[in-house]
Amino acid sequence: MNNFGKLLLLSLLLPYSHALSTGFSLQCIRKTRAERNLHKLQMSDADDEDYGPQSINVLGTSMRCCCENVRNSGIGTGFYRNGYCSTGTEDLGRHTVCIQATAEFLEYSKKIGNDLSTPVPQYMFPGLKAGDLWCLCAQRWVQAYQAGMAPKLFLQSTHEKTLSYVPLEILRNYAIDMDEADAVLDALNDQRAKLKNLFKE
Repeated sequence: MNNFGKLLLLSLLLPYSHALSTGFSLQCIRKTRAERNLHKLQMSDADDEDYGPQSINVLGTSMRCCCENVRNSGIGTGFYRNGYCSTGTEDLGRHTVCIQATAEFLEYSKKIGNDLSTPVPQYMFPGLKAGDLWCLCAQRWVQAYQAGMAPKLFLQSTHEKTLSYVPLEILRNYAIDMDEADAVLDALNDQRAKLKNLFKE
């Protein structure tokens, strides 16, 4: 295969393989191919302009929804209350970690002055109970981790900017979706290997 053919094949494979590996429909892929390739090479330092599945998680794939309707309250989690742990310039607290709350964590959080159990209607906050999924501030998760009280989390629903506060190796130890996340990474690595071999031909 000549170089033109390889480049053509590469341009066709990248967006489709990304969509298939993350389980999202192609309609969710709105960034240009150049932008997605840049994400694979280096995590962007810029704030997000996409507040849904177009955002990137800590695995480098499209974000999955954390919780769009907490206990049938009609309220979604996330800074933008759309169910995703996306972030942007307005989100000074970086609500980027998709956690599953436990009674122990909620009690600990209340003791240190971050009451997550009491509803605050004016901020569309339903109040959390054990088992609820919520987008926690990255620094709050690190604080709980340092105290030995960190809640479990979902890697595929945790925004990539969380990695500015804590490495992936630590997050993996608390991942509820570890097996699925590993399968996603294995599939991506396999795709990269195939593309690398393609250019060697």
